[in-house]
Amino acid sequence: MPLDAVALTGLTAELNESIVGSKIDKINMPERDLVILSLHSRESGKQKLLLCARPGSARLHLTEQSYENPSQPPMFCMLLRKYLTGARITAVVQPPFERMVTLELDSSDELGVVSRKRLVMELMGRYVNLVLIGEDGRILDCLRRADYETNERRPLLPGLFYAEPPVETKPCFFMLTAEERRSLYERSSAEREPDQKLLDTFGGLSPLICRELASSSNLPAAMDALAAMAEQGSYRPTLLREGARPRDFSFTPIYQYGSAVKNESYGSFSELLDAFYAQRELQELIRRRSSELQRTAKTARDRLARKLDARQRELKATEKREEYRRTADLITANLYRLKRGERSFEAQDFYEEDCPTVTVSLDPRKTPQQNAAAYYKLYNKAKTANRVLTELIAGSEEEIAYLDSVLHELSRAECDRDLSDIRRELIAGGYLKPNEKERRAKTPAPRKPLRFLTDSGMEVLVGRGNEENDRLTLHTARRTDLWLHVLKIPGSHVILSQQEKQASEQDILQAAVQAATYSQSGGGKTAVDCTLVRFVKKPAGARPGRVIYTDQKTYIVEPDAELAAKLRQKD
Repeated sequence: MPLDAVALTGLTAELNESIVGSKIDKINMPERDLVILSLHSRESGKQKLLLCARPGSARLHLTEQSYENPSQPPMFCMLLRKYLTGARITAVVQPPFERMVTLELDSSDELGVVSRKRLVMELMGRYVNLVLIGEDGRILDCLRRADYETNERRPLLPGLFYAEPPVETKPCFFMLTAEERRSLYERSSAEREPDQKLLDTFGGLSPLICRELASSSNLPAAMDALAAMAEQGSYRPTLLREGARPRDFSFTPIYQYGSAVKNESYGSFSELLDAFYAQRELQELIRRRSSELQRTAKTARDRLARKLDARQRELKATEKREEYRRTADLITANLYRLKRGERSFEAQDFYEEDCPTVTVSLDPRKTPQQNAAAYYKLYNKAKTANRVLTELIAGSEEEIAYLDSVLHELSRAECDRDLSDIRRELIAGGYLKPNEKERRAKTPAPRKPLRFLTDSGMEVLVGRGNEENDRLTLHTARRTDLWLHVLKIPGSHVILSQQEKQASEQDILQAAVQAATYSQSGGGKTAVDCTLVRFVKKPAGARPGRVIYTDQKTYIVEPDAELAAKLRQKD
């Protein structure tokens, strides 16, 4: 849900207590609409303030998350660094129950002259923006500029005086008396549902809160209780969790979903927002950045699948090659009695028991010798095609399996480095053309694989991609270690180290769970092969990640992301 005006009011009060007086040490923009201010103060120490101006997830709050920064910062980031590095936050201001927050800042120029700046964050739907304003009230710059054609009533351009967004025309729910609220609600359209009537009548209420009020058995009392809570500032930051997935959040517990949704309380709005958006934002970020790679891999895979289908049909047609040879042999054996111009003749098929009589078709335009030669030619052509098509089909199937593994890698990518490694792999395979920067760039040092510890303390290493799978299996692992991989499904190579001691059955099962979890298995029971590393070989010319193995034992396990998270060791 969007950050509504009431939650923003509680968040603003928190930020006034925690960041006012802090100094801005660093400014970064991991994304074009995401700003991270690194703060420092004697009282609070080091903190990071996140300002996200992305429609649908616009917010600001303190964060514990780490973000990768681009090699070249955006121009807006450079401008913020110019004016705000070293600035001190003097206040966090929100117009009453409006979705808008202003950071008031004291900054010094090169000569040490202190001037007042304002960093305004507007969180109104698709018009979300971040605007830097100078001491004279003029716009220094903004994240999203709007000229007179885009927004005739309120252009946002450097040099113009800043004007606040238009005020909500509906009366604010929290600035009315109880009698005024009841009167306005009763005068609203009777044909609308209660939650829609609340949403249409009052400003400051989100659809979620309107539905929560409407689900109450005593609506007037519920309205009064909500207004009293806002007046007292007694907010209860709450995360709504549906199973394992965060569904929504609010400034108060929500009961309209019954037992289907669980309420989880947090100590502050910053903790709540950080928890709600952390996983969702990471997945969305990776999805956006990997879309080009996914499209490339999927297009190549689909093209190969079409070729494979056509080649398999052609291969099926070559199954008639023996019929061509037998027909040619029958014609050759009966040349003495055949004449040009005949369309067919009957002969004894000496390839069958009892030599049954069969009818052999001829081309009347050719001599008997030419007919025999034509059938031998069809036979040789089909024989050659069978051999070549068999090789091509095997190659296509291997390439499709490789691209499936690349798509699996993309679905499991956790950071930019994962995507960069996959991109280099696709460039090396000829699926992508490198740009000029990539041609000049040096290959980064290989990363360490994912590391896990079983309950007994044995080390489990998991490859992040095809090239890392090769390094892990063929170079890192010892010959006496155990190698695990899901059966006939793209997935990571898993190594269970036996350097210190022999692995127990429980250790092997936990390693097999990691192999199933880091694979394309759709869940449920999954077959995982286990063998010693010395029985794993890489065929000559095979694509990255492709190996063959023998002497395996198969375990049946189920993927378990919670166990993987529990056993995983931080890099």
